[in-house]
Amino acid sequence: MNSLFECSALAPSWFCDHRDILIYLAPSLMLALVIRVLSARHPFFFLFTLAGTICHELAHLVAGKLTGARPASFTVIPRRIARGWELGSVRLTHVRWYNAAPSALAPFAVAVLPFVVAWWRTRSGLHFQWIDVALAFAVAPQFLACWPSTTDWKISLQSWPYLLIAGLAWWMISALRLMA
Repeated sequence: MNSLFECSALAPSWFCDHRDILIYLAPSLMLALVIRVLSARHPFFFLFTLAGTICHELAHLVAGKLTGARPASFTVIPRRIARGWELGSVRLTHVRWYNAAPSALAPFAVAVLPFVVAWWRTRSGLHFQWIDVALAFAVAPQFLACWPSTTDWKISLQSWPYLLIAGLAWWMISALRLMA
């Protein structure tokens, strides 16, 4: 008989199956929120976002290279702009409808890094050590960096034909199912 306080009685099975990873990532997620608040108050705290900024911009660079968007410049040096701060940028010189979304939305791939680190550190059980404090500071900015910027979203809209192609494919599949 299950106890009232067993994991499966309190949470979904996917949580119980991965609870070590999720518990391991909890301090990093909290630290990410603190970094977000502090970096909004003073530019000094951008230092704590550097690992995430590097990963974010590298994601654009690699995706741009792989999709033929031709990256021309890469920087992770913060600079003041009209509406705040730009923490980094990659300039792409050949953005087309077929490579705009993959290049602009590439930072979503950064979200995998915290989970890989957590899996690596918890694969033999949940044991916190001093290295985990350093890893928390390295992983926390990845939670902030995995979301594309407003500019990234605007660039991704150049891939609107993907929506048309996906819509037509969905319509054709639906029509074929009705005919069967």
